[in-house]
Amino acid sequence: MNGRKTHVLFLCTGNSARSLMAEAFVNEHAGERFVAHSAGLQPKGVNPYTVRVMAELGISLEGARSKSVREFLGRERLDYVITVCGEAEANCPRVFPGTVKYRHWSFEDPAAFEGPEAATLETFREVRDEIRARVQAWLQETADVPV
Repeated sequence: MNGRKTHVLFLCTGNSARSLMAEAFVNEHAGERFVAHSAGLQPKGVNPYTVRVMAELGISLEGARSKSVREFLGRERLDYVITVCGEAEANCPRVFPGTVKYRHWSFEDPAAFEGPEAATLETFREVRDEIRARVQAWLQETADVPV
């Protein structure tokens, strides 16, 4: 290994929940070998429920912000671009220089859920747990990172 960390960009529509969660899980579980980023096609701001459900696992999103995919076009060598929603998959730019692999993981958008607070929190937790499981499996299969 050349000592360079593997760079991955998680991309969704709003960069308010799913992509931020995936970014945080990669950096938490494999930060010594990976650098994860997240962005959105149309950034909407960090959803407060995202912050709450990640804090429940001891992962702080303090300082996190929604970023536009434009911040990464032509500026960062990415090894992976992983879309986490159908719209991002359909509209994902394919012009990231040096990007080796594209992947798509489909997750429900918890920010689209409408209901009482308890049900909204439960929806965010379910999606968070699905993302955590998928990230852990990917890290194990891609880089043999134990999580």
